[in-house]
Amino acid sequence: MHQKESDLKKPTIQIIDKKPFEYTLSIIAGKWKMKIIYLLICCDIARYGEIKRSITGITHKMLSAQLKELEQDGIINRKEFPQIPPKVEYSLTAKGKSLKQLISDICQWGIEHDH
Repeated sequence: MHQKESDLKKPTIQIIDKKPFEYTLSIIAGKWKMKIIYLLICCDIARYGEIKRSITGITHKMLSAQLKELEQDGIINRKEFPQIPPKVEYSLTAKGKSLKQLISDICQWGIEHDH
């Protein structure tokens, strides 16, 4: 005897307000942003070349775009020094640093579930 799909109990999640979740994902989602944030949590300040060398597989175009988005979203600071050759340093803002616990929790989850 087969049950109708409508007869099966579907798990439900009580969502009071999904906007905060969607907002957070809009800031940190994607293949590269969390890697950039993680790197800046670990080393405080990094230059463009250091970030590029530390993240395997990211192209210059993608790194530039991701850094620009993170800066526009208030996650990172971009400090440009008026010199030749150009020198630019990236660091986390207070808003970016507030992601440290989330990153730590993700790392802990990975430790517990990486078999």
